[in-house]
Amino acid sequence: MSSVPLLPSRTRDRQRTVLAVASGAAFLAMLDATVANLAVADLHHDFPDVAVPDLSWVITIYAIVFAALLAPGGRIADLVGRRALLTVGAALFTIMSIAAAAAPTLGVLLVARGLQGAGAAAMIPASLAVVLADTPPERRAAAIGVWAAASAAAAAAGPALGGVLVDLAGWRSVFLLTVPAGLAVLAGTQALPMQGVRVGPRPQAPDAFGIALLGAGVGALALGVSRASVWGWGDARTLVAIAGGVTGVLIVLLRSRRHPAPAVEVDLWRSRTFALANLVSLIYGAALFAWLLCGVLFLVQAWGYSPLQAGLAVSPGAVVAAVVALRAGPLVARRGPRPVVVGGLLITAATAGWILLALGDEPAFLTLWLPASLPLGIGWGAIATGVSAAAALSVGPTRFAAGVGLNQAARAVGGSLGVAAMATILNGTDPGAADSYRGVFEMCIILLLAAAAVACGIGGAKGAER
Repeated sequence: MSSVPLLPSRTRDRQRTVLAVASGAAFLAMLDATVANLAVADLHHDFPDVAVPDLSWVITIYAIVFAALLAPGGRIADLVGRRALLTVGAALFTIMSIAAAAAPTLGVLLVARGLQGAGAAAMIPASLAVVLADTPPERRAAAIGVWAAASAAAAAAGPALGGVLVDLAGWRSVFLLTVPAGLAVLAGTQALPMQGVRVGPRPQAPDAFGIALLGAGVGALALGVSRASVWGWGDARTLVAIAGGVTGVLIVLLRSRRHPAPAVEVDLWRSRTFALANLVSLIYGAALFAWLLCGVLFLVQAWGYSPLQAGLAVSPGAVVAAVVALRAGPLVARRGPRPVVVGGLLITAATAGWILLALGDEPAFLTLWLPASLPLGIGWGAIATGVSAAAALSVGPTRFAAGVGLNQAARAVGGSLGVAAMATILNGTDPGAADSYRGVFEMCIILLLAAAAVACGIGGAKGAER
């Protein structure tokens, strides 16, 4: 009889372990999307013949591979097993972190970063699938909130951690940072429950050609946008890259409508809320990733901050984003995702406008940067949790992982294009002048307002529109 009361406690302990490992995987995957931001300037010392805007491909290549493999991630998890995919993803990510830290050339670094993105793309849908499979229906919204908070905290904390490491030990230490964390996640996967016996036919392998074409299309788009200011917008190379990228993505979408195991599960977009949440993620991702990279470049190059100072300068916003992301879950449950997402976007846009108006060549940390970090963090945290919840809860319980994977893919695609656009705007400008960065901040404000307008159409109280 004494064993009966222990079952609920053991169940809760198991669920906490599962959520901790899954959130750790999500944190790790999203951390590497931004932790290398401050390494870009330091990379220039080892690769002086490469322009700083071109070095941004260390970030872009990660985002492109991440986005291409996130889209079919839910289906891959169903095919090979949630725990197996999470284990493989964590192992690949950790090995490639070591390879990136030891890279002797920029080419090797880019290959390692791309494969890191592949490992990260495996971890995201697998980690959420593990959580949702082990969480009672009534607690799933809260679990998604914790998982999304980990992702939001990582995206915001990346520049801070990267700045400290670059200042203390150089750019290679940024990639070594994730090795012990990756090993911890890898060890944690062994404590996860095994997937149950499969019911029904074995899922088909996702469309490999479509996945490759999606990555190539997004990469060509990013290449055309990032090099347009060098080649010229009317240059044949620019036009071919952009047209080829758009064509490739369109072919993938059309192919996915007919393929039995599509690279992009376009049928999920039949849900109006899900489709709009994806569009918000795409637009917001372009603003977020461009803002985070441009912000640290501005602090280092225009205000003369060391990487350590720049990392510490962006830390308050990261802390606030993490706290708000955790607290936003219950608010989404009560009010629905729409007011949380729209409010977060408008707060972020207004704060960006304030920074733009007050921006100058003289450092103004106490009077501008620090006080602006609070509303920026509030906005980031609210958006991350609200959009993730809207995407996951609008597609039905059996497709949570696929829904969030595709939503994260949209943000990653937007992020790669936003960074490419930032590189084009900054190309040929004086990195030491504050005015050089105004174009990027203006672009981010426009994108944030556009995302807010789209988010107004997200479904009502529970955000669940089938």
